Amino acid sequence: MATYRDVGIVLRTHKLGETDRIVTMLTRGRGKVRAVAKGVRRTKSRFGARLEPGMIVDLQCYEGRSLDTVTQAEMLAPYGEQLVRDYGAFTAATAMLETAERLSEEHEAVPQQFNLLAGALASLAHREHRPELVLDSYLLRSVSIAGWAPSFVDCAGCGAAGPHRAFNLASGGAVCYSCRTPGSAAPHQETFVLLAALLTGDWTVADASDDTARREGSGLVSAYVQWHLERGVRSLRLVDRSSSHLETTR
Repeated sequence: MATYRDVGIVLRTHKLGETDRIVTMLTRGRGKVRAVAKGVRRTKSRFGARLEPGMIVDLQCYEGRSLDTVTQAEMLAPYGEQLVRDYGAFTAATAMLETAERLSEEHEAVPQQFNLLAGALASLAHREHRPELVLDSYLLRSVSIAGWAPSFVDCAGCGAAGPHRAFNLASGGAVCYSCRTPGSAAPHQETFVLLAALLTGDWTVADASDDTARREGSGLVSAYVQWHLERGVRSLRLVDRSSSHLETTR
């Protein structure tokens, strides 16, 4: 069987037998990979702690028919270990890892998704910005790479120059009066400004935003991502969004 080497971000693990684990990873060169890590649940395992969610590792594996097998794993960035110390950062990272898994296809490399996730985990681990802002920025950018880029200024329906008052999930973002349909949301203008900043990486604007815009923006981002994934992201329930609300247009 062929042996390969790649860099991977651990997305998820689950038990296999008494001592093994199946590790799901987003790799730079092969996309999503599922591999067996043998003996990692033993206390004397050589690389058990390196294959935990959020870790970035240099991998050596050999290909199998349905599952590959990890033969070597060297730590590159122990983000998982750092993130578990902060609940807000940990829950944000968990939601990002689940979203990355949903957006990734097995053995189909998308380097932009790998680089985006690695950068977002680094930002969380280094406490560069508020966890919910990093999460929402990651979610917006990841779905944009996947082909569902939202618009927060010009009309997503007809392209009319903005800003506009309404937001519609199915249309793809901000909509003008003519394109607005029943059930569209009517966020505050400050929320549109925040979401545009998170999409483009304007952290000066994002860090200066107020709590109202952040709560409302988080609700919109969560709804937008799950609409396009066509299924819920369970980990988003762990992130505090209890104050988020959407005011619908009349």
